[in-house]
Amino acid sequence: MTAVDLLHVRAAGLGWGPIDELATLCARLLGARLLTVDDRGEVSLPRKLAGRAPRRRARRRALLVLAPSPAHLAYAARRAHWMPGYHRTAAWVIDSFWTDRLSGMAAHRGHFDHVFITDPELIEEWSALTGAPVHWAPWGADTLAATAPTAERPTDLVRIGRQPAAWADDADTRAAAAELGLVVEGRPPLARDPAQNQAAVRRALGRSKFALAFTNRVSPAPYTHPTREYLTGRWTDALAQGATVAGVAPPSAAQILWPGATVDLDPEDLRAGLTQLQEHVAAWRPATAARHRALARERLDWRHRIAGIAEVLEAGPFPALEAELGLLAGPGA
Repeated sequence: MTAVDLLHVRAAGLGWGPIDELATLCARLLGARLLTVDDRGEVSLPRKLAGRAPRRRARRRALLVLAPSPAHLAYAARRAHWMPGYHRTAAWVIDSFWTDRLSGMAAHRGHFDHVFITDPELIEEWSALTGAPVHWAPWGADTLAATAPTAERPTDLVRIGRQPAAWADDADTRAAAAELGLVVEGRPPLARDPAQNQAAVRRALGRSKFALAFTNRVSPAPYTHPTREYLTGRWTDALAQGATVAGVAPPSAAQILWPGATVDLDPEDLRAGLTQLQEHVAAWRPATAARHRALARERLDWRHRIAGIAEVLEAGPFPALEAELGLLAGPGA
């Protein structure tokens, strides 16, 4: 049996609640020792230099580093990495599109036996940069934490996260929607506590037919990648709650989502977009939400990603993970 240490690098700022939750879920399902370190900005020079030291391979223990971005992999330069060392190591990088920010720790051959990324089109690039086998472990959701389904969803559209300029003012959007007989909610209030914030987002999504989300190509921000588009938790969390995602999806959405999971809205003309939404709301049925929830359990749940990583690490067995995978396949999950 190979046990697991999980090193979670906790990113600074709001918006990382889904990954904080993922770390807790992953540790529980793998029975892992959870080691959490906070991102404090620039990594110290001693840590950078330590990343160049040769790695020892000892004892039947595996290391999984859960990193919000490639730069955070530098925090794997810890004493336990070398003394007494790990039998097998892996990195799971969420914002893997920032390849220009890859830490020297990850680029050093031999430090990571496997790398998991969320962007499938970058597998070859990551392989060349790290010299390690690279696997796809895309964004997911905790579908077993989803709220109970409701046949009636009083909200037609809820705004989640950043939006294009035309959709950015919640008051304007609500007023324009009301003229068309649509009920629109603004963004849920941000809570400093990640668990409370995620709970509020789930409640908002659970009472809405559609969730508003646009890819960074049409909804850029200083913190988004300027050229590469990518799927995020806004899509997966919405579908886990049964809400169709309305807006503009990134091209990679087609690789893990299903027909009808997303609908297009005009990103530049609010009233044109709301007119499109009005047509989709008229066609919506409670069965739509039930279908999204069922397919999210099948395709998007984090447990599927975690099981794949555990298999590559040759670790386990993990009774909790196996039991909850069974729940996903069971009725009424």
